[in-house]
Amino acid sequence: MVRGSGLTLPRRGFVAALVVAVALVVAPSAQAAFTSVYGGAAHCTVEPSHGNIRACSGFTLTWDHATKIDVNVFLPPETGGTEGPYPLIGDFHGWGGSKLGLTTVEPAEGLTFQQKDPRIQHWAEEGYAVFSMSDRGWGLSCGKFDPQIAEPVCAQGYNHLMDDRYEVRDAQYLISVLADEGVAQPMKIGVTGASYGGGISVALAALRNREMLPNGELVPWTSPEGEEMEIAAAAPQWAWTDIAYALAPNGRNLDYVTESSYRGPSGKAPVGVMKLSYTEALYQSGLALSNYNESNPEADIPGWRLRLLAGEPYSDPGVNAMIKQLTAYHSAFYINHAEAPSPMLLQSGWNDDLFPVDEVLRLYQRTRAQYPSDPISLFLADYGHSRSQNKAADVGRFNERLEAWFAHYLKGEGASPSSSVEALTTTCPNSAASEGPYTAGNWSSLAPGEVRLQSNQPQTIEHGTVAEEEVPTLSGKFFDPIIGPKVGKNVCSSVPAEAQPRVANYSLAPAPAGGFTLMGSPTIVAKVQSPTPNSEIAARLVDVAPEGTETLIARGLYRPTGGSQEMVFQLHPQGYHFAAGHVAKLELLPSDMPYGRFSNLQANVTVSSLELRLPVMEQPGSLGGLVQTPAPKVVPAGYQLAAEYQEKPSGGGGGGTPPTTPPPATIKIGAAGLTGKLTANSKALMVPLRCTGEGACSGQVSVTVKASSGKGRTTLAKGKYSIASGANLTARVPLTKAGAKIVQGRLEIKGKRSKTLSGVLQLNDAGRPTTLTLNRPVHLTGGK
Repeated sequence: MVRGSGLTLPRRGFVAALVVAVALVVAPSAQAAFTSVYGGAAHCTVEPSHGNIRACSGFTLTWDHATKIDVNVFLPPETGGTEGPYPLIGDFHGWGGSKLGLTTVEPAEGLTFQQKDPRIQHWAEEGYAVFSMSDRGWGLSCGKFDPQIAEPVCAQGYNHLMDDRYEVRDAQYLISVLADEGVAQPMKIGVTGASYGGGISVALAALRNREMLPNGELVPWTSPEGEEMEIAAAAPQWAWTDIAYALAPNGRNLDYVTESSYRGPSGKAPVGVMKLSYTEALYQSGLALSNYNESNPEADIPGWRLRLLAGEPYSDPGVNAMIKQLTAYHSAFYINHAEAPSPMLLQSGWNDDLFPVDEVLRLYQRTRAQYPSDPISLFLADYGHSRSQNKAADVGRFNERLEAWFAHYLKGEGASPSSSVEALTTTCPNSAASEGPYTAGNWSSLAPGEVRLQSNQPQTIEHGTVAEEEVPTLSGKFFDPIIGPKVGKNVCSSVPAEAQPRVANYSLAPAPAGGFTLMGSPTIVAKVQSPTPNSEIAARLVDVAPEGTETLIARGLYRPTGGSQEMVFQLHPQGYHFAAGHVAKLELLPSDMPYGRFSNLQANVTVSSLELRLPVMEQPGSLGGLVQTPAPKVVPAGYQLAAEYQEKPSGGGGGGTPPTTPPPATIKIGAAGLTGKLTANSKALMVPLRCTGEGACSGQVSVTVKASSGKGRTTLAKGKYSIASGANLTARVPLTKAGAKIVQGRLEIKGKRSKTLSGVLQLNDAGRPTTLTLNRPVHLTGGK
């Protein structure tokens, strides 16, 4: 026997026992008190010291029926009668962590098999079931110190870097088993988590009622017993939506357009600048605690890290394959969005140098453009990864919003939360309360005014020797979230405001009485001359105090193309008040070591005709005319201006004369059609479809057959589909209970394992003006 984290794990017969247990799962609508879940694999105990809620812990196999996952399930206190199913909250851990529970289980210093989340007891007492798991490659789900790491149950249990086809699908499958067991309501599931847990939460919301197979195909999300499953609400925290951009930004993300993909509209935007200190810290912590695999090119975390470390030029097939992999299967933004995501409350931090606010704005703007009535809200504060302060009051306020979000969408309690943006500002010193909350109906309306700096004088960002570039400056060390003095991890840290070598500097006049409040993305519009496409521009916006110190307020990394170009580049968004007498200063550096990796091939970069635009909360005309009406947005070729920036009412944020831009994005829709014969097994109907036209296809398909009574018709199968433009998909549509009985009965006729039913297919496709109805035979097979 192997003991760890308070759980007993048999080393022999583990797979066989779990297969039997899973086969015994039933799906009651309500039942007597639960004593175990996952077919007996996770036993439940009453927790008197935690309000008598029940904790169920153990190991079970995931969807591949081969890989073990360490799970926790928490249930409300017993009522003495029948119980369940409950609305369920999926609570997911961060990078380097493990499943969440009522207490922390730490068998050795620095090694954790369970992490405490104090919200779990509260949720269970409020009538929710709570699910948590150690993701593949972490803790006792085949992490480095799992005693079974070399056994067959861990052969595929390595870290896939939050792959939609593996870690995300693990969560879907394990939650769906709870639905079959009568623990969870299949359509009332909420998900939340921070960082790595935020990444899985936002992916689950983007998938909503679909799951992704290992070949990348999207199919309806159903439980093993055929229940339709759906995420009803999500509250991701500190999440990425594009992992390639988050770890190696190229500066092409814009908060005022509908679609900000990594490679841009042309697909040719360059690979960006590696966030060196953060990427290395993440890799090394994973090396110490997780389980990497170097033989699978689709999960080659060590290989990806080495390629980024090698540096420029990033033009080889290997780096392009890496970016393609990271965007296709590890980033929620690139999940087929022919279907609206679940209602989302996205929380992000102003001073989060790993997954900054622009990570959620990317998904927010596209969702608002494509699904304007779909609920999506932002909660922005100094609450996130390093250098964030994470003040208790800000954390508490967000948890209040999360509670209301889940209560409405999972339990039907309270008014429908409106789509909105809520912001609390960064304040210093650390003891000062955050200012706000400031609320608006959308992102642009937070900042009705703009403070601008214009400089026509050319300045040169000079490259140094490799030795010079490798050595961080004093400010580089202090402003780095990982390396350097501990104080450097806090946004309120300051250093002497000394002139930086080889840097282009731009300073506004000292802020007048009353100061002004930055609320949004500092934006640089300039002409850039770079003789090589392998250089970089590291930007920092600092607050220079009258006493001669400077504090980092916002930063960003940009990869220029070779030659002359018109650059529009946004630093990470921030909410911060520049006090009277303080100077907002922009620094453009050849690198921001150790935060951003220096370029192997850096050349001198000349910047001219620069305009710095700071979105502010003050109204146009205030502060003696310093605050102006926001200038028309610069929309690069191929991008579409977000709808909220098209027109603004008088005094509204981001307003002014509507800019001359392309019209709002038009969401193109294709039409799906049948491409082959219908087949069915004992579980599902297979419908071969193809999407034609200029856009993606989505809709609902159903097949009916004559009722056994001879009167009327019975629905054999019914489900939803979504298909990328020009793609083929065999939609796996779950059989209804009545349909399953019909198919099974026909299959059991002696000597006849293949039968045909006369069916009527109805295709209710978003791209068709009317429902497509076809008489088609359904060929029955004996498989599953």
